[in-house]
Amino acid sequence: MRTLVLAATLAASGPVQAMQPPGIPVLTDEEIRAGLKNDEDIETRVDGDMNGDGAIDTAYIVRGEDTRWLHVRFAARGEYDLYHEPAGSVELDAFPLGPAEMRVSKGVLVVRDLTGGTTAVSATYRFRGDKARPKMRLIGLDATLYSRTYAHDGAEMSWNLLTGDVIATKMKLVGSGENANYDKSAVKRFKRPVTALYMEDTPNAEETLDMAMKGK
Repeated sequence: MRTLVLAATLAASGPVQAMQPPGIPVLTDEEIRAGLKNDEDIETRVDGDMNGDGAIDTAYIVRGEDTRWLHVRFAARGEYDLYHEPAGSVELDAFPLGPAEMRVSKGVLVVRDLTGGTTAVSATYRFRGDKARPKMRLIGLDATLYSRTYAHDGAEMSWNLLTGDVIATKMKLVGSGENANYDKSAVKRFKRPVTALYMEDTPNAEETLDMAMKGK
């Protein structure tokens, strides 16, 4: 009798299990390039779980002749299919000093971008998937403006969007030649209102740094 019950149970569960989709394949470069324009290509990409659902999502930067965009696509499961849905995009500086650095650390997408020239701006963006909706949310922004030849003063800022805490530091140029360096002793701290900024709302790093140095 137990054997009959077990056989019946397995028979009943078979079709249900067969309907469950397997793991979602990681988004390929070919799939990304299929949606690009002729002058565009992938600058860099990173894969990892960015929204805490256990599936592998993909962030990638697309660079054209005079455009550059960061995109994120979440791995998603429909009732009968598997796909990758857009989760956010933001336009970056079209002429960086090199490819951006990207990594996924503890579910957070970290993007470091270096732009400018002799006077450079290093920006680090931190994004995390919003559990309430399929969107990437900006949770942190660090920015540093400095002279690559130590020709002038600099400034740096760290903004935690989850707490509103901002740390703004004036970088005073000291010394000269091989002994040139920055003194970071002038630090001020203040708070900004905590608001949800999604990837599309990501502010310009240099403009945000300028506001921070003014205490805004």
